[in-house]
Amino acid sequence: MDNENVRARLDNCPKLKKLIDWVIMNQVQTRPRWFIRLLAPLYQHRGKHAVIHKSARMDTPPYRKFSLGDYSVIESFACINNAVGDVQIGNHTRIGLHNTVIGPVKIGNHVNLAQGITVTALNHNFTDSNKRIDEQGISTNAVSIEDDVWIGANAVILPGVTIGNHCVVAAGAVVTKDVPPHSLVAGVPAKVIKQI
Repeated sequence: MDNENVRARLDNCPKLKKLIDWVIMNQVQTRPRWFIRLLAPLYQHRGKHAVIHKSARMDTPPYRKFSLGDYSVIESFACINNAVGDVQIGNHTRIGLHNTVIGPVKIGNHVNLAQGITVTALNHNFTDSNKRIDEQGISTNAVSIEDDVWIGANAVILPGVTIGNHCVVAAGAVVTKDVPPHSLVAGVPAKVIKQI
């Protein structure tokens, strides 16, 4: 049985999905890294010479896709979460120290994410004032970072954003809208400063 069939079966079995969430991503305490390292090769796709540092937190249940391309690196203390959407990382890409990536996110080839970056496609609903926020569910809107992109330290990429080829996002920028190819963006919210 291939991974696609396993994912399809898990999508149709909510109790098993909930059990897997509990085993891999317990809400009360994180699972020991040896436990995750033991199971991960069964469902995570890693390219040739790809590296995931031991202290990276991989919340990657098998019912969503996770792939890391050839010669790509996930550095120490990064957190990758594909529980609500696939996470695909291309070749020769670096996910820096203390980065958080919450799917659905697609990151291209030759992308460099500096330290402390958040890339999230997840948002919590909060429109009903009669309910607590944690009871209102979530929404997702995929993020796409195309090839040859450099994102500076502590930048935030919000849901629904596409960053085009050969772009630079300045340190500390908050990207709320699409970034056209060959652009340098900076600020809160991020704006195009110049074409590169």
